[in-house]
Amino acid sequence: MNRLLIKGGRVIDPASGVDGLFDVYAIGGKIAAVKPAIPPNPWGQISNLSPKGEKGDLNDWTIIDAAGLIVCPGLIDMHTHLREPGYEYKETIKTGTMAAAAGGFTSIACMANTNPVNDNASVTRYILKKAAEEGVVNVFPVGAISKGLHGETLADIGELKEAGCVAISDDGKPVMNSSLMRLGMEYAKPFNLLIISHAEDAGLATDGVMNEGFVATKLGLKGLPNAKEDIMAARDIALAELTGARLHIAHISTKGSVELVRNAKQRGLSVSAEVTPHHFTLTDETVIGYNTNAKMNPPLRTKDDIDAIKIGLRDGVIDAIATDHAPQSIDEKDVEFDKAANGIVGLETAASLCLRLVTDNILTLPELIKKLSAIPAKLMNLDSKGKLNVGADADITIIDLNKEWVVDAKKLKSKSKNTPFDGWKMQGKVVKTIVAGKMVYEG
Repeated sequence: MNRLLIKGGRVIDPASGVDGLFDVYAIGGKIAAVKPAIPPNPWGQISNLSPKGEKGDLNDWTIIDAAGLIVCPGLIDMHTHLREPGYEYKETIKTGTMAAAAGGFTSIACMANTNPVNDNASVTRYILKKAAEEGVVNVFPVGAISKGLHGETLADIGELKEAGCVAISDDGKPVMNSSLMRLGMEYAKPFNLLIISHAEDAGLATDGVMNEGFVATKLGLKGLPNAKEDIMAARDIALAELTGARLHIAHISTKGSVELVRNAKQRGLSVSAEVTPHHFTLTDETVIGYNTNAKMNPPLRTKDDIDAIKIGLRDGVIDAIATDHAPQSIDEKDVEFDKAANGIVGLETAASLCLRLVTDNILTLPELIKKLSAIPAKLMNLDSKGKLNVGADADITIIDLNKEWVVDAKKLKSKSKNTPFDGWKMQGKVVKTIVAGKMVYEG
């Protein structure tokens, strides 16, 4: 039975309100105890190795000295694209989970836009089987709302839930048919499944490639207005109110959408939202030079949108931070801007970018960790994740706030290297990632 002791770190567990110097004990992949930090004694034993207080020999334990480091529940990313099955040239479950581990994520939820689409139990079971065989972190599939992501016929939501899906979404494509979206919500509600909305009016500015505004005009590129997101966010919130379903707005990017979610929460609706690090870090000016690694959907917006997002993060309107990790091959990015694929890889840079919110006094460190662990776990009903209390899974992330490093795209674990942060100097880095009490990454 594997035994792990993480000694003397600053343990931050927002789910239980713990924040201080503690020792964390894990036995058999579960948290056994979290106790005030004690120094090692000179007789080669550690006191209080179990909840019952018996002593144990040091040789029986893997011991990590976490002095000066942050110890927190394993980070959870509720929005990734692992590309397998079907697009293994971009990413595989193996490489994607390796990237997740390097970024401190012990659990990730993968979207359904694979080939074949994850709209039935056989695809869900394939993903889970591959993750068990080759993955290094926990993988939780997100099933499709509609068959084939075509937005025409409802997928078998009960079958997807039974097979292991933790949410449903047509992410990558909006569900334009309002009746179908309503039906999806009505079917998801009795299963307590989260509906994740890709909020985009597909009929508005269909050939747009970046944010509509001054920069797009300057570059001669067709723009995507904020209304493209706001219209669909408003519709889905109205349908959530009608059906009573649990709605989650993915990759929120506009000031208007933030206000729509704020209003929904004030009215007591079961509506939540996530934001990506790139949408609170970069503006549309990053596209200047026709930088295809700055092309994504939703597009990078303006400083006004970023300011609204940061206020939403601070006051709790935006519940979680997710990466929308979207690997694309060099052949899909090294082309003219309007022909380039959307998306960036984000798992390995997320934690460091998020720590800037703490430096800038947008969030406290416990608030940030909560948005990266406890809240995603709650939204996806992962009862044993996102916390360090006794009996929870021993999924743990260790962070060095003082570690400086420079992003080198060539060294990323992800199979694809499409990041706009190549060459960026970062402050703070994940140094160890532990899943079920076992080390899966050590930086």
